[in-house]
Amino acid sequence: MTIAIQHFPGKGRGVVALRVFRTGDMIERAPVIVISHEEAPLIRDTRLAHYYFEWGDDCRAAAIVLGYGSLYNHSYTASARYEFCYAEECIEFFTLRDIQASKEITINYNKRGESANKPLMVEVHQYSTYCALNLHCASG
Repeated sequence: MTIAIQHFPGKGRGVVALRVFRTGDMIERAPVIVISHEEAPLIRDTRLAHYYFEWGDDCRAAAIVLGYGSLYNHSYTASARYEFCYAEECIEFFTLRDIQASKEITINYNKRGESANKPLMVEVHQYSTYCALNLHCASG
């Protein structure tokens, strides 16, 4: 096991490294359960609203990430990034810099590019470790 779940004061659960990761290392390849664009709006009325990723080219579908994928906390100075693998129905998480054992691994919910430093368009609740909407589809 190379990662685990830990409680972080003020954040709730999050992902922690159990070993040293080097820049560019794959942290995990997490399978997803894809929810169709017709059913995705139903998630918003459940506790899963705080844990899903938008999915698909038009971001109308949703994906529930298995493994640790839905439990990474947000940071504008994230230590990891993620890539969607639509054909394989999974998300891959990679380090952006070296991460020492026992340190929290974070991702930027806005992903990367122009929107990476913009304020989140959804509220991140203390009990939630993933916001309701992954904003990778938001423009600029």
